[in-house]
Amino acid sequence: MSSNVTRRSILTVGLGAACVAALPRGAMALTKAGARQLVDGLVGEINRVIASRGSSAAMTAGFEAIFRQYGDVDLIARSTLGADANRASAAQMRAFTEAFRGYIARKYGKRFKEFVGGQIEVQGVRTVKSWYEVQGLVNLRGEAPFDVRFLVSDRSGRDLFFDMVIEGISLRLSERTEIGSMLDRRQGNIDALIADLRQAG
Repeated sequence: MSSNVTRRSILTVGLGAACVAALPRGAMALTKAGARQLVDGLVGEINRVIASRGSSAAMTAGFEAIFRQYGDVDLIARSTLGADANRASAAQMRAFTEAFRGYIARKYGKRFKEFVGGQIEVQGVRTVKSWYEVQGLVNLRGEAPFDVRFLVSDRSGRDLFFDMVIEGISLRLSERTEIGSMLDRRQGNIDALIADLRQAG
């Protein structure tokens, strides 16, 4: 795999982590300005972590904090588990959500150093049904810029991003496929998946 593809794959998950199976419904109090403000804050925090040149542990912690603050983590985790979330108990979903968040932070946060010297720029906002799509551009050192789009809603009672698409590739779909494969290898055992996620990354 080329370094270009690897970096984009890292960024796809690192930012976001995130990713829901069902799209937001109903009238939204969220506005274009609110969606832009959320993503401006998110991008600002990501750029700050990139520029900090901190240790892998510090970058991992920074990413997890960003994901927790700006992402609809509960909805993201449920989506990555897919239909199997319907058979999980409330306790299992809480444990899975926590394990998933830590797994993503460890797996990708420690590799943020690959983006040192790069930056993400927010460029515009458009309405899509009952949510907003915030368009951005990723500039990596020595590589051509590429497109990133954050999907934002207030379905959970706060303005949060629920999916991100990089050059047509949905974070929601890519992570759902990965988690689904992991669960299949564990014969559908959700507790085993949770235990492994706590150690993975």
